[in-house]
Amino acid sequence: MEWDSTTLVVVHAFAGNEIGLGYTYADSATATLIHKLLANVVAGQDAMSPVACWNQMARRIRNLGRPGIASMAISAVDVALWDLKAHLLNLPLVTLLGAVRDSVSIYGSGGFTSYSDEQLRNQFGGWVEQGISRVKMKIGRDANADLHRVAVARDTIGPSAELFVDANGAYSRKQALAQAEKFADSGVSWFEEPVSSDDLEGLRLLRDRAPAGIDIAAGEYGYDSWYFRRMLDAGAVDVLQADATRCGGITGFRQAAALCEAHHVPLSAHTAPTIHMHLGCAAIPLRHLEYFHDHVRIEKMFFDGVSMPIAGELSPNLRRPGMGIEFRQIDAHRFAA
Repeated sequence: MEWDSTTLVVVHAFAGNEIGLGYTYADSATATLIHKLLANVVAGQDAMSPVACWNQMARRIRNLGRPGIASMAISAVDVALWDLKAHLLNLPLVTLLGAVRDSVSIYGSGGFTSYSDEQLRNQFGGWVEQGISRVKMKIGRDANADLHRVAVARDTIGPSAELFVDANGAYSRKQALAQAEKFADSGVSWFEEPVSSDDLEGLRLLRDRAPAGIDIAAGEYGYDSWYFRRMLDAGAVDVLQADATRCGGITGFRQAAALCEAHHVPLSAHTAPTIHMHLGCAAIPLRHLEYFHDHVRIEKMFFDGVSMPIAGELSPNLRRPGMGIEFRQIDAHRFAA
């Protein structure tokens, strides 16, 4: 699977002379759904009750189907509503949610299969020099080449940094198990979607039989709490992933965090670091969040106030309300769909 572009869908919510900002990474059809349907659902509702608005949106899209575009549309609106509430109360979003930590650990995420060895070395070496002690690379296009690329990554980051791999479900069960045993020689400690995330039996197989030092992770394609519950009930993962831009925004992410607590499974936030930084500092079971190269690039391009990592950690700006960011409309205009 390949992609050559990324679409950012931005939502602004207004109340009491304040503006809330939300966004998701999805097809432009998501913006159409928000504009033609969800905006009318939340308009005129209590700006201090984003969960009530979330419930109304979830009911309204029942006949459209919850996974996919509908859930990503709800996500963007929900984030905007929570950001708006924080602005109305003049509080940082993390303070509104209830902080449990001051900062959250990140892992650098990139290492795409299209990269040359030199590109891989430059990216991973740069992150480690910045103090980011965990890095993740894509695998799955060519199983034999993956072994070489993983070895290059380990040689680049040295023996102390953690090395994660993400197959995006590209391997078969037995192929993934064989690869896991070889990856262990390079000190890989995280194997994301070794098989399809819909193959819960396959994930459980890998979790049970992969080398003890390798965590099996999945969940980024979860659009609702039932998806996460099925994955956790199946014992399919060592670490659950959730993405607030897909799973119903801040409201949906907090549901995933509650399920992780109930199952004693750690949580990791998938991509969109600016949103997940606040959520991560307020989510008890959170282990770390993904500092994804593509989204980091976009968020720096289009938002003022984006936090930069220090010693492998992201910390919310407690001097600014909400998420602490503003959308640079002028800079984004030339890319508008």
